[in-house]
Amino acid sequence: MSDSQEPAADKARGGTTVTAGHSRFGRWLYDLLWVLCRTLGVSVFGFRVRFAEPLPQHGGLLVVSSHQSHLDPLLLGLATDRRLSTLARSSLYRFKPFAAVITALDAVPIDRNASMVKTMKSIIGRLRDGRAVVIFPEGTRTATGRLGELKSGFALMAKKAEVPIAPVAIVGAYECWPRTSLLPRPGRIRLEFGRVIPASEIARLDEREILELCTAQIRELDANARRLRAGRGAT
Repeated sequence: MSDSQEPAADKARGGTTVTAGHSRFGRWLYDLLWVLCRTLGVSVFGFRVRFAEPLPQHGGLLVVSSHQSHLDPLLLGLATDRRLSTLARSSLYRFKPFAAVITALDAVPIDRNASMVKTMKSIIGRLRDGRAVVIFPEGTRTATGRLGELKSGFALMAKKAEVPIAPVAIVGAYECWPRTSLLPRPGRIRLEFGRVIPASEIARLDEREILELCTAQIRELDANARRLRAGRGAT
């Protein structure tokens, strides 16, 4: 972690959001893939996104999202110009060229054989270092396309790191790439970002209250996304 007053925080340089602490190659690769995949996402998946309010562009941020498919980390990255870190199984690092790419893209390596405490400490460290990290609190992709039960671990991480939470619902990714399909197919995908819960509010709540608040928000966002995707107005 940097000893400066603004450790690895996102900074605007020449009108472009740049994240300190990332390699020059990593920033170039991320920007290139963002443009290419955004074009593909809009044309193939009818990708649409709506924000209740802008995401914070500086400091740690925990993005808490529903989980529908393998596309989800990519979709979340395409939704915002702020660089997001996602979790990656440690086994993905065995192939060195691929490991170099996901390291450059700031993936957070997760060893499923390691203790949950070690994993949480790694994520909290990223958050305290000023990164924006994506968490899927359902723990796995949905098997039905519907929102599953959220686990409470993210609440403790947000409190320990003293960062805000950005809840988001993804709808349509399940239809484009269900767990039973080997490859994705064209469709229509919507992302709905809710009100950002500030760190000051997180500090006042206990873990159960944070879980209940985020669950309620994501359920509402999920319902709105489904209505909009079906051509009906959101509530």
